[in-house]
Amino acid sequence: MANILIIDDDDTMRQSLTHVARREGHEAAGASTLAAGMEMATAQQCDVVFLDVRMPDGNGLDALAAIKESPSAPEIIIMTGYGNANGAELAIRSGAWDYIEKGSSLKDITLSLTRALEYRKQKSATGRNGGVVALVRENIIGSSSRLRACLDLVAQAAVSDASVLITGETGSGKELFARAVHDNSPRAGRNFVVVDCAALPETLIEGLLFGHEKGVYTGADHAREGLIRQAHGGTLFLDEVGELPVALQKAFLRVLQEHRFRPLGSQREVESDFRLVAATNRNLGQMVLEGRFREDLLFRLRSFAIDLPPLRERPEDVRELVRHYLDRFCERYGQDHKGYSPEFFETLCAYPWPGNVRELVNAMERAVIEARFEPILYPQHLPVEIRAQVARATLERDVPAPNGSSPPQPLPPLHEYRESVYNQAEREYLRDLMVLAHQNMAEACRLSGLSQSRLYALLKKHNGDEPAQGEAP
Repeated sequence: MANILIIDDDDTMRQSLTHVARREGHEAAGASTLAAGMEMATAQQCDVVFLDVRMPDGNGLDALAAIKESPSAPEIIIMTGYGNANGAELAIRSGAWDYIEKGSSLKDITLSLTRALEYRKQKSATGRNGGVVALVRENIIGSSSRLRACLDLVAQAAVSDASVLITGETGSGKELFARAVHDNSPRAGRNFVVVDCAALPETLIEGLLFGHEKGVYTGADHAREGLIRQAHGGTLFLDEVGELPVALQKAFLRVLQEHRFRPLGSQREVESDFRLVAATNRNLGQMVLEGRFREDLLFRLRSFAIDLPPLRERPEDVRELVRHYLDRFCERYGQDHKGYSPEFFETLCAYPWPGNVRELVNAMERAVIEARFEPILYPQHLPVEIRAQVARATLERDVPAPNGSSPPQPLPPLHEYRESVYNQAEREYLRDLMVLAHQNMAEACRLSGLSQSRLYALLKKHNGDEPAQGEAP
């Protein structure tokens, strides 16, 4: 028996889902507001949460991560009365188990619930949730939910030999995560060979990767073992794999498939039992469309994918990073451990860090050197470029625009913006639906997949009063 929580402001929908859950032998509870639902998810054991997107006090997608982080870490099935491709993608990327339209059949909803519970039981039995704690994660600093999700993927990838593709912006820590995959795998005691595809000279790249025999070209005074062979028994890390020349991609695809290759000038093939981890800050899918990257190679590279968040999307990790690198650089330069002023930390938090963790590390080293033997760090110890950008952003936000023009209006909170866009799309959908159905409610229900009560409620919400039976307002 499982505990099911239904967060939906539609009474009929809550009753229907409660019936589905209890018919399957589970306990069910409901909440009509997002705040009440999040409180219940925190206070009680939940195995699966049915979560509506549009709630009277917020957007369900905005609360998805927080509910996932609640003590029982439930599986979440997003429910919505209006299908939206972007919303579906966002829900899945945010960790939802499934995304279902409210017009779906009870059979489909029941199947999704059953599969979610089967997955949860299997995950609990194998102890996947506890795997991250024991990870070797040298220099991967932080404890945010976004970072922990990536570490969970590292734990899953490490136990297999599947190829791993790590994506993320420059400076987000792709090589650190590649090393973590290697260090937590059975290959940890063997070589971790780094190949910087962006730095390889195109005229020598084949010889560097595959190796060569003596005399195969001018300057080849002796035979050389290639980087692929050096990774035998260990891990081959292709950094910036998007820079791999198209002409070489086909040859490397065969190496990846067969784990055999022929060094330049050699009459025989050699074998290399390596595990491949690749990384890039490029959009390889877009490069495939543009004919600059082989689709079949991309499929082989991303058997397992880890997408690293930029630092600006995990600001809760900044304090931990600052403390770690502040202590490290004080030790490196033989200085006493330093503190920092509130303004120093506020400046760091106000900066968007386009260079991500790498830029933060460089800024901390610069601040320690600048402060020398001073015990407290202030904003003045930071690089002037950072302070100047923060000052400019602050003034642009607070000071009226010149020439009497109106200053740029601040963006609304994301959930409010999402809500307005969602409402507009819902209104347009209902308008087109009723035109297509010639104002006939029965036909509109058939076309939309909505129940009559749900369609009436939506029309009432957007038109102010409930339509008469069988016709639209």
